[in-house]
Amino acid sequence: MGFSVLVQQRGVMSGGSLYIFLDEGGNLDFSPSGTKYFILTSISARRPFTAFETLGSYKFDLIEYGLDFVFFHCTEDNRHIRRRVFGILQDHVPGLRIDALIVEKSRINAEQQAPEAFYPQMLGHLLRHVAGQNELEGIGELIVITDSIPVNRKRAAVEKAVKITLKNMLPSGCRFQVLHHPSMSNLGLQAADYCCWAVFRKWESGDSQFFDLIKAGVKSELEI
Repeated sequence: MGFSVLVQQRGVMSGGSLYIFLDEGGNLDFSPSGTKYFILTSISARRPFTAFETLGSYKFDLIEYGLDFVFFHCTEDNRHIRRRVFGILQDHVPGLRIDALIVEKSRINAEQQAPEAFYPQMLGHLLRHVAGQNELEGIGELIVITDSIPVNRKRAAVEKAVKITLKNMLPSGCRFQVLHHPSMSNLGLQAADYCCWAVFRKWESGDSQFFDLIKAGVKSELEI
């Protein structure tokens, strides 16, 4: 089967695809030493990904400047790179939809804190909201891409729960994929990392200076 035929059959050329890139902030430690909040952030976008293409071009600018630069990671990038990346995201806000789920961990009952229950449930809340805010009837496929799931021992159970959630919430006939890519290989995940860092910093420490740069694209902050 030719590649173009396969693409047409999967709906990429008929109806298009909606991509959701996901990242999380905080940790799954519910003890007093853990973070106050656990935050899931998504970027929804359709091709062409102009923001990500600009980020890719900036990466090569850094290499030509003399840096052995591999990928964007907000907590590790220096302040100059961080400012430039947020500037790129700010410039491309009209082409991005940013949503966040805010979980104050102290309010989660003990029986709900097990990672295999907590993570897919919270992810399901966010995905249901994001999917509901997009017109999925005209979408050929929903493609959800995450970095590694932060529950190594329970990964299979978490993945199964996420897929069941998607199957139950999507319109009939809307296909979906759930993919787990290394963030260093995916500029969408790197952009989601930056957005999630800004949202988490706002909620966890009250610093909104970076959030303010992208807030025009933040469509919701759902508190659990």
